[in-house]
Amino acid sequence: MFGYLSPNFPRYAIIGERNIMQKSTWILAVGLLTASCSGHGANSGVVPLLSSQAARASGGGIGTTRMSPTAMTAPSGWSTTNTQALSLSGASDLGTLSASTQLTVVVGLQLRNVSQLQSALKSGTPLSRADISAMSDPSPQQVQQVESYLQSAGLTNVSVTPDSLLVSASGTAAQMQKAFNTTLHSFSWNGATVYGNVSPAYVPTSLGGIVVAVLGLNDVSAFSDKPKMATQATACEQGVTVPCVRFYDPATFQSAYDVGSLPPATNTSLAIMAEGNVSQAVADFRTNETQFHQPQVPLTVRQVGLASPDTTGNDEWTLDMTYSTAMAGNVKMLYVYDTTSLTDSDIALEFDKWMTDDLAQVGNASFGECEVFPYVDGAMLLDDEILVQAAAQGQTLFASSGDWGGYCNVEGDTNGVPGGVPMVAYPSASPYVTSVGGTDLLTNADGSYQGEVAWEAGGGGLSQFEYAPYWEAQAQPVAAQGESFRGLPDVAMDAAIETGAELYSSGSAVNGSCTPCITGGTSLASPLAAGSYARLQSAKNNALGFGPIRFYTIYQNNPNASENSTGLGAWELVGGFHDILTGTNGLYTALPRYDMTTGLGSFDVSKTAAAI
Repeated sequence: MFGYLSPNFPRYAIIGERNIMQKSTWILAVGLLTASCSGHGANSGVVPLLSSQAARASGGGIGTTRMSPTAMTAPSGWSTTNTQALSLSGASDLGTLSASTQLTVVVGLQLRNVSQLQSALKSGTPLSRADISAMSDPSPQQVQQVESYLQSAGLTNVSVTPDSLLVSASGTAAQMQKAFNTTLHSFSWNGATVYGNVSPAYVPTSLGGIVVAVLGLNDVSAFSDKPKMATQATACEQGVTVPCVRFYDPATFQSAYDVGSLPPATNTSLAIMAEGNVSQAVADFRTNETQFHQPQVPLTVRQVGLASPDTTGNDEWTLDMTYSTAMAGNVKMLYVYDTTSLTDSDIALEFDKWMTDDLAQVGNASFGECEVFPYVDGAMLLDDEILVQAAAQGQTLFASSGDWGGYCNVEGDTNGVPGGVPMVAYPSASPYVTSVGGTDLLTNADGSYQGEVAWEAGGGGLSQFEYAPYWEAQAQPVAAQGESFRGLPDVAMDAAIETGAELYSSGSAVNGSCTPCITGGTSLASPLAAGSYARLQSAKNNALGFGPIRFYTIYQNNPNASENSTGLGAWELVGGFHDILTGTNGLYTALPRYDMTTGLGSFDVSKTAAAI
């Protein structure tokens, strides 16, 4: 059992599959809810201390509980934002940050007519970007107020995103402290010198209700990702065939998840969320297409913000491109959205660019962090504002649920061993994202589907900060207990390194040159799911809209299984999903119907198309 009670804010740690920035290896941020655990299974486990009704009463936003900012009292003349004070564990406070330090912040504004936007999403008919912009973008007057204030505070390089939701500005630490009535300190932490705001960020009362968050007041947080990698042989390669524990290439994944005669996704565009210098990752992707005899897809890199020389994410971006397009068969266009870093502020800009471009109906983000951090610094609410718009205009983002089971990792890279704080990963926790968990995929000798087991390290559980949307609430076990906190994952695909994917890499950050290496983790599962949905969208003329609404509707419309399989990797077919019946992620156990290990299950792509 895990419990942490403190009136002085308990501290939790950031997680992810790869730590991109050395400064962001273990961030400990303010935790606002107590978690407790009791048992395993669909109807037990970690339940938020605060009821969803109480959370809503405290002032819920788009999907976030948003408790703390409404409880804080702002100084006279100032209004609260969702950006709260940062607390680091094990850090030595070096005092106030040098006044001349140059910073860039992203100021997030409040959407208008949120209830109308949510109603539009519920209608199931995707809206155009122009319609959503007219309905929900902050008004020109509100944007002008924010711009004028930032400029009056001496900040420069003030720029506004096309949807008027994000306003970026640069200035010194002294200017930022004055502009947001906050205090910035330097810390010696984990061998690096970092900075962060040790008090909340405020805005003048004239901007109260307009500005919801200020990102960029620290340099210690980053979303993180890393595919699991190995080179060992498998039992199948040694002659054991039933069940066949094997490594997979695109053709065997297509067979196992039954793309059948469903055409390639040539009507649908797909986006990969990436960071750094992606040129080598693109080259390695082309190598994988050649090695696996896959069609060469058209590709465009969309730069978001300043270019970065960082190449430590090459394995991840190569994996995402290779296996999303492999499951899609082909795509109309593969867009690689390439941002400067995996900090909260740069990821918000990246998501916003994907949404406002409205070019790709399907997206993939194989990265995440423990949900407490984006809640504390305000990125959760701001990203949800972006993602609800994407969902309303028919875009579906798939995101990895994490590689530490039913926990947020606090002990370093546990290499697939569950453990840590019983929370979930973000952006996977957003109601407006398809969260993808992990399985061990078993196949017959011919590559056809044999079964799956919940992967022991696949992320899953209950969010402490996000509500369950109506489409999920009808399937989630805790909804029957009167609660409506977001449950993860929604779906699951292969993630175990023992049943991982072959991947060619010219310079793996983990194993050196791969010819090929074996990759796994939910970093693999998410692009597999995204590519599957791209193929479904294309077959339905891109009319399916936001995926999770379709997935949960299929599940509810099929109360009984149409096929069953027992033994190792037992499953039952519910609609078009393999409902996985065995395995655990440490806190939760795979059981019939929805569970917080594999969600609804994995795609049988052809049968999901028929169920739709």
